[in-house]
Amino acid sequence: MDTTGRYQHLTYTDWTVRETQLKPEQFRYRETVFTIGNGYLGTRGSFEEGYSHALPATFIHGVYDEVPIVYTELANCPDWLPFTITIDGDRFRLEKGEILSYERILDLRRGILNRSVRWRSPNGKTIDIHFERFASLADEHILVLRCQLTPVDFAGAIEVQASINGYPENQGFNHWEWLDQGKTEAGIWLNLRTRSSRIQLGMATGIKIFGVDASLQVTNPPGYPTLSASFLASPGQTVTVDKFVTVFTSQHQENPVTAACEKLAQLPEYSLLLTAHIQAWEEVWQKSDIVIEGDVTAQLAVRYNLFQLLIAAPRNNDKVSIPAKTLSGFGYRGHIFWDTEIFILPFFIYTQPELARNLLSYRYHTLPGARRKAVHYGYKGAMYAWESADSGDEVTPRWLPPNDPYGEDIRIWCRDREIHISADVAYAIWYYWQATNDDEWMRDYGAEIILDTAVFWGSRVEYNTKHERYEIRDVIGADEYHEFVHNNAFTNRLVQWHLEKALYIYDWLHKNFPNKATELEDKLQLSAGRRSRWSDIITNIWIPYDESTGLIEQFEGFFQLQDINLEDYEPRTKSIQAILGIEEGNKRQVLKQPDVLMLLYLMRQSQESPYNPHTLQANWDYYAPRTDISYGSSLGPAIHAILASDLGKTAEAYERFMQAALVDLEDVRGNAHEGIHGASAGGIWQAVVLGFGGIQMGNSEPIAHPHLPPGWTRLKFKLMWRGKWHEFDLRTGDKEIRGQGKWITTNKQPPTTMSPDIRGFIFDLDGVLTDTAEYHYLAWQKLADEEGLPFSREANEALRGVSRRESLLRIVGDRKYSEAQLQEMMDRKNRYYVESIQNISPQDLLPGVVTLLDELKQAGIKIALGSASKNARTVIEKLGIANRIDAIADGYSVQRPKPAPDLFLYAAKQLGLEPAQSVVVEDAEAGIEAALAGGMWAIGLGPASRVGAAHIVLPSLAGVHWSDLHAKLNELVIGNRG
Repeated sequence: MDTTGRYQHLTYTDWTVRETQLKPEQFRYRETVFTIGNGYLGTRGSFEEGYSHALPATFIHGVYDEVPIVYTELANCPDWLPFTITIDGDRFRLEKGEILSYERILDLRRGILNRSVRWRSPNGKTIDIHFERFASLADEHILVLRCQLTPVDFAGAIEVQASINGYPENQGFNHWEWLDQGKTEAGIWLNLRTRSSRIQLGMATGIKIFGVDASLQVTNPPGYPTLSASFLASPGQTVTVDKFVTVFTSQHQENPVTAACEKLAQLPEYSLLLTAHIQAWEEVWQKSDIVIEGDVTAQLAVRYNLFQLLIAAPRNNDKVSIPAKTLSGFGYRGHIFWDTEIFILPFFIYTQPELARNLLSYRYHTLPGARRKAVHYGYKGAMYAWESADSGDEVTPRWLPPNDPYGEDIRIWCRDREIHISADVAYAIWYYWQATNDDEWMRDYGAEIILDTAVFWGSRVEYNTKHERYEIRDVIGADEYHEFVHNNAFTNRLVQWHLEKALYIYDWLHKNFPNKATELEDKLQLSAGRRSRWSDIITNIWIPYDESTGLIEQFEGFFQLQDINLEDYEPRTKSIQAILGIEEGNKRQVLKQPDVLMLLYLMRQSQESPYNPHTLQANWDYYAPRTDISYGSSLGPAIHAILASDLGKTAEAYERFMQAALVDLEDVRGNAHEGIHGASAGGIWQAVVLGFGGIQMGNSEPIAHPHLPPGWTRLKFKLMWRGKWHEFDLRTGDKEIRGQGKWITTNKQPPTTMSPDIRGFIFDLDGVLTDTAEYHYLAWQKLADEEGLPFSREANEALRGVSRRESLLRIVGDRKYSEAQLQEMMDRKNRYYVESIQNISPQDLLPGVVTLLDELKQAGIKIALGSASKNARTVIEKLGIANRIDAIADGYSVQRPKPAPDLFLYAAKQLGLEPAQSVVVEDAEAGIEAALAGGMWAIGLGPASRVGAAHIVLPSLAGVHWSDLHAKLNELVIGNRG
C-alpha cells in the first residue's frame, strides 16, 4: 500500500520513500531526505551528474577542522559521486533537455538509493538512465555506485566519466589541501589533508563496464582525477558501469592512500558487495525494527527515523559521537549536544548496546576537554561543553550574525550558562548501566565521568545563607527562550539526582573494585569532606515545587513573568521568539521546549521525585499550552507525545508524534535542508516504545502498558534488557504485557532427548575452515617484539578462541598501558594480520571442508560462520566459499566474546533456527564452552585435552561426512536415553 505525503510526488510504503517528480525549490531539503551512510560516513542525496541547486556533502565521523578564528566544524569530504554522461555531445543534466519520467527511491530495508530517469537530450536522443548507490554496511570503507544506460530511440556515441571531486566546500570554505594524486592498475586515487587538524584522507575509485567493449582513459587535472570511457550503444542495449570507491583517513590508517588503493584492488564484483551490504542491514533490522500495522505513514516514518540514526552511529569507533544533524547536513557544524545522550541513546541502549557503549565512550575520551572548560570558568572537576567536537573543548560560537543585515550580532549564552549537559551525560551512563549490567565499562569509564562531573557540581553550586539552601544561579535550563535564570528546577533536580548516583557509584566501586576506587580517589581528590558536601547538597538544594498543588515553578520568578496566549499569534510560520524578539520573549511565560515537563519525563522511568501522576497532570495543564511546540524546538514534540499518552490524551499524543515523525520527510519546520533532526529521530523511538507501547523497566524485566493510537492494530518491537531479548507484540485493547524473553541457557547434555533435528551448522573459522593461527601468531609476535614483551608459539596456543582484547591483555600481563595505548596495539596487530592474509586463496582451505560444506548444502542444511574475527568476511571471500555461507556472525555482531554463547546464538538467529537445531564446529575450548552454554550441539576439532567437552571430538574434518555425523548424533541421543 502506498500513501502520499504532504508534499505531492512523495509517496511511502512500509519500507520505501519514493519521489516521482523533481521540484527545484525542494531540492536541498530532499538532499537531506535521501541521505545514505554506514556509521562511518554519510552522503547527502545529491545527483551524480550535478545540479545547479545542489549542496553535495560527505561527512566522515571525527574529521573536524577549523575555520580560522570562527569555529570548528565537520569538514565536507571529497565528493565520491561525480559521474557524467555525454550523449552525442550533449551532457546529461536535468536542468536541460526534457525529463520524460523521473523516480527516486530510498529503500530503508536494504540501505540503497535508486534513481531512474528517462531523458531526451537537446538533440532529441532519448535514453533511460538508472542509478543505484549504497555505502556498504558490511565494510564501512566501501562506497558503490552503479549506472545503467539504455538508449531508447538512437544508436550513437556515449561517454562516461567517473571522478573524485577534491574541492568540497563547507558553504564557501574549503578545508582541504591537495597533497597528491595518481593511478594504479585498479583505478585512480586522491590524497588530501585538512588545513588545521592535519588529517589526511585517501580516496580511490575504479570502474568496470559491462554490456559493451570500452577502454578506459585516465585524466588527472589537479584535485579531480577522472576515469573516462567512450563506446557506441544501440537502441535497447543496456550498458552497466559500476563505480567503486574506497576511503580511509589518517585517524585510523598511517597511510590512508595505500589503504584505499589496496582495498580497491581487492574488491569483489558488485553483486557480492551488494549481497554483503544487504545481509548486514538484515542483521541490524532484526534487532531494531518496529512493526506498525494500520498506519502506513507512521510505519514508514518510524523506520525512516531509525534508519537515519542507524547510518549515523559509529560501529567501530568509540572516540566520536552522533552530531545534532547526524552526518547529513551543515547544520550546527557537526557539533555534539545533549541530543545524543538524552534523545538518541535510548534507542541504542535497548536494541544495540554495543553502539550505545561507543557513544558513551566518546564522553570518556573527551573528559580532558571538559576539565579544561571547568578550569577556564574557575570550577573544579569536569564541565562538559554545550557543543563539542573531537577534543571535548567548547565549540559553541559566542556570536551569531543577525537575520537583519543591519542588525547587531547575537550573543550566544549557551556555552556559558546551559550547564545541565554534565548531568545529562551522567543520566545516560546510569541508564546504560542499568540496562546492560556492563560493570566493566562502568568501572573503567563511566564511574570516572560521573564522579568528576559531580566534583564540578560541588564547585558550581552556591550556598544561600539567608535561606539556608543550595542554589544554582545564572543558568539556561532546557527551555532556551529564557537565557539568564536562577534555580531552574530542571537543572537543580538533575544535579541532585546526579550527586545521588555519584555517591552510589562511589560505594559500589569500593565494594566491588576497591583498587579502582582508590585510584579515582587519588586522581579526582574524592575526600571524605567532598563526599559529605555532596550529601549536604542533595539534602538542601532548592527545588521550587509546591507539593499541595503539584506545580513546579520552572525557575525562580517564572510565575511573575507576563503570561501569554499562543493562540493569539496563530496562524504563524515561525517561532514566537522570532515574532517577539529575544528580549520580549525573555519577559513572557513562553517556552521553546519542555523544561519542567522534560524533568518529569526523565524522572518518569524510575518514578523518582517529583514525578507522580498528579504532578504530571498539574504541570501538563500549565506548561503545555505555553510551549511553542510547533516552531520552538524540534526536541519538544516527541516528549509531549509520550507525556500526553501517559495522560490518556491519545489524539494529542498522535498529533505530536506525527509532527516529530515527519519533521524531515515533509520538512515540517522548513529547515530540513540543514540536516536530519537527530534528537527528534531518537525521540520517535521513545514515543513509540515508551509512549504508545507504555514500556516501564521493572526490577527484572520490561513491562508494556500499551495505549495504541486510533487506527493502529498492532505494534511489535523488541528490547534488550540485561542480556536478554524481550519481544513485544501489542494489539488494540492489550492492558499489561510482559515480553517474550529469550535467555541464554546452559546445557552440557545433548540438546534434545528425541532424534536430533539438525538444520544448521555453524563453523568457526581459524583451525576449522582454514588455519590462520600462524598469521595471528606472526602478528602477535611482531607486536610483542616491538613492545619488548615475552611471547612464544606456546603462549599463542593459549589464545585460541580468545578475543583480540583478551589476547592482548594476556600478552601484556602486568605491564601498565593506557586504554588508548591498548587500542592502538590492537589496531596495530590487526593491521599486521590483515596485511598477512592478503594472499590467502582456496588452496588454504583445510582438508575435508569443501566436501562437507557441499554435502550439507545438498542435504538442505543451512550454514553459518561464527567467528570472533573482524576480518572473517574477507577471509571466506578469499577462500572462495562465500557462496556456501548463508549467514555470518563475526567480531562486529555481538558485544560479549566466547565463552559467552552470544556469537553462536546470533548466528542461529540469522539462520532462523533454534539453538537445539544447530551444530557448532570449533577447535577452541572457549568455543566449545560457548556452544554448550547456548544449548547447541558441539563438534570439537583437535585434542581431547582442549575440546573434550564437545559431544563429538574429531582430529579434523578430513574424511568427515554428514551422514556419519548425523549417525553419531543419533547414537548420542540413544545413549543418553539408556
